[in-house]
Amino acid sequence: MGERTRQVLPSVLSVLLALAVCWLTIALTRDADTATRAYLQMLWGGVGNWPAFLDGGSSTAVLRPLGEAAMKAALLTLTGLSVAVAFKVGLFNIGAQGQMIWGALAAALVGAHVSLPGVLHVPLALLAAAVAGAAWASIAGVLKLKRGVHEVISTIMLNWVAVSLVDNWLVIGPLRAVAEGASSITGTAEILPTAQLPRLLGDSSRLNLGFPLALAAALGVWVWLSRTRSGYETRAVGLTPEAARAAGIPTLWRAGGAMALAGALAGLAGAVLVLGTEGRYPGSLGAPYGFDGIAIALIGNNHPLGAALAAAVFGVLRAGGTRMQLLGVHKSFPELIQGFALLFVAGRMVWLALLDRRQKRTQAQAQPPASSQAQVEVPRA
Repeated sequence: MGERTRQVLPSVLSVLLALAVCWLTIALTRDADTATRAYLQMLWGGVGNWPAFLDGGSSTAVLRPLGEAAMKAALLTLTGLSVAVAFKVGLFNIGAQGQMIWGALAAALVGAHVSLPGVLHVPLALLAAAVAGAAWASIAGVLKLKRGVHEVISTIMLNWVAVSLVDNWLVIGPLRAVAEGASSITGTAEILPTAQLPRLLGDSSRLNLGFPLALAAALGVWVWLSRTRSGYETRAVGLTPEAARAAGIPTLWRAGGAMALAGALAGLAGAVLVLGTEGRYPGSLGAPYGFDGIAIALIGNNHPLGAALAAAVFGVLRAGGTRMQLLGVHKSFPELIQGFALLFVAGRMVWLALLDRRQKRTQAQAQPPASSQAQVEVPRA
């Protein structure tokens, strides 16, 4: 078994075990047939009802679910990358949710109040979101590197500061959209059409530029970490900070830069949400994609491409969760699967021990016993 396979298998086995446990949960509370049909509904809701489409159905039976899955996968990929990048330098970024909130607000303001052609407007809104997320994450980075404040404490607290400032004050107060007539509007003003992320399949699907942008971010982070000097130094700081410092690596700069990049990625997730689907900063950002990024990073083994793959899997499951309601299963059931998968991934050492034991047993069975080995007979004189 190769080392790469050995590292990937625990995550794969954890997801499969989580799916099996949750199927068993439905089967015990309802029946096995309902559990199977609920899983099929979840699958069709995520990757499309291909049997219906191949039987002559409309293309929207496939394109619409794929768009929903891709939209969720893009957000999970970016927040998962945010957590994974911080992990690489030895920091635990719990603050992706707050960084995402500020990124979403920055994208909403630039998208609504700046007039530019679309070719410039979208990049500017994305850049504003990345800068806002990076700035918010840098607060925790500076507190860690200059004052020794643990990043888990500071990022958790900064999440609630962001919620209080943005959701509980700015978007319902100074930055609230101006209502026309008797209508009531929650959140900021709608972004201009030039700031909207282009839809890749037209009106038949919500698949937009955010999905390839997230994949490009995952690929870019992987190239940076594995193919560049600064990426190598960043990983060295995360593995052995004292040895990295002795080797002349600027550990403070690398740690601070990684934390800022983590915030920028979470900020981009906020921009994708606002520019791709919401069209404004809503009264409350709602879904905790920033916290989900922790699970995605861990299930993806803190590897950029692994995080993207885990995000794609759970994007499909979560997009199809609403269809499970047709059989009386709550739509949040995919989140339970994600939680179990994270729980099982936390026991990675158990998985590795089982895999090593199986490999040793296989090798032992492949070797012939000592007693059966041919003995060389010495010829008599």
